[in-house]
Amino acid sequence: MNTALLIITLFLIISIVLGLLAKRGKDMSMEQWAIGGRGFGGIFVFLLLAGETYSVFTLLGTSGLAFNNGAAAFYLLSFTALGTITSYWILPPIWKYAKENNVVSQSQFFSKKYNSTGLGVFVAIVGVVALIPYITLLFKSMGILVAATSYGAISSNVAVWVGMIALLVYVMVSGIHGSAWTSTVKDFLIFFVILFLGIYLPLHYHGSFEGLFQAVSEVKPQALTLPEKGLSVSWFISTVAISSFAYFMWPHNAPTIYASKSAKAFRLNAVLLPIYAIMVLFVYFVGFTAIVELPNLKNGDFAMLELSMKTFDPWFVGIIGATGLLATLVPGSMMLMSAATMITTNVIEPLKPNISDKSKAASAKGFVVLLSLICAFFSMSENNTLATLYLTSFSLITQMAPSLYLSLRKNNRITKYGSGIGMFVGVAIVIYVTFTKTTMAILFPSLPHVIQDLNIGIIALAANILVMFIISSLTKKTIINDRNNEKKNDVKLTS
Repeated sequence: MNTALLIITLFLIISIVLGLLAKRGKDMSMEQWAIGGRGFGGIFVFLLLAGETYSVFTLLGTSGLAFNNGAAAFYLLSFTALGTITSYWILPPIWKYAKENNVVSQSQFFSKKYNSTGLGVFVAIVGVVALIPYITLLFKSMGILVAATSYGAISSNVAVWVGMIALLVYVMVSGIHGSAWTSTVKDFLIFFVILFLGIYLPLHYHGSFEGLFQAVSEVKPQALTLPEKGLSVSWFISTVAISSFAYFMWPHNAPTIYASKSAKAFRLNAVLLPIYAIMVLFVYFVGFTAIVELPNLKNGDFAMLELSMKTFDPWFVGIIGATGLLATLVPGSMMLMSAATMITTNVIEPLKPNISDKSKAASAKGFVVLLSLICAFFSMSENNTLATLYLTSFSLITQMAPSLYLSLRKNNRITKYGSGIGMFVGVAIVIYVTFTKTTMAILFPSLPHVIQDLNIGIIALAANILVMFIISSLTKKTIINDRNNEKKNDVKLTS
């Protein structure tokens, strides 16, 4: 066993042990397993929210984004900072409602807010469809990273299976508690690795950050500015706006929000998370260094990996591999648990209203296993359709934002029909434009580039909101009549 593989194995064992120890003294009811009995303090809430944001994609994808697209990559840093700031206002009321109504999943939140089982089922379907390709590519990225950093001692497929089994061991036993404990090690590692690489590599190869950007300007000057067409200023602003608007719409954010024991944790996190987002900047420095030092690199996603293996001894490469492994386990476990919980609470529970809490927990764990196997198999296949579907994931979950935000108002005028149909229209448009590769330029070929370069997601979001208000205004009387009939029936039953 080489040094790198030994270090990766050591951290894998540590993650499993921590995950199993997290169960001590706890009865794993559905609420305890899925949302930690609503007893997490500010530190664990912060670690989980950060852990869900900074995954193996932060290591591979973000540096690749800088390598491939240059300055356009800064949209990720911008929307992360802006998106996390929104938590100051939206997370406390979401947490309060979830606690008062015993909500344990995102889809259940919609179901209870709008008093609609059907809407809950639809949100659950959209959430699971959005998460499966995300989890799959987490597994795939982990496999590539571990295989490379172990210097071929372990294959990509074996790495996926080993990582998946490790994830299942502590998720099945400890639930969100295992994810929280593992995130403590993962966040320390990823913070250290990213800061070290982002500072050391530019200084090692170019003497300073100024020297790095001078070298980039000589090799690829277009990388330092936004282009006039395509990924232009209007694309940048529209993408940042949409992404920050829907930052906390991912289904796996919901369990962490509900797990907090107070609303104060979110206001503290709203200050800390944007600062923590600066870490992304150092990943960009790695990507920019690779532009100069790896001119023949064809796939930017391997920029950090190739540059690290070129620069460091195997023991440090092993630490990078271990970081990638843990950066898959924490967000991957939260995604799997949230998807399984949504299916259980909004599909299984309505079909079996008298299902016991023990049976619900068993059902959710069963779906974790099933979804893990599906994602593991997909990660080992060259499935272009799945990759295309991943590109729609963020746009899909964005369609939940208008209904959720408006539901937080004291007098929400949006009906369950308006919410559901508006969301359906938005989702349908996202799927259509993604698979047909429709752009604003194709829709409006005669308009100036400032319009043509806008993120196409604006069309889906605008249509969603428009339809939501129209349908709500048309069905408001129907909702009022239904409520009046329910009251009359209650009076009859009482008498």
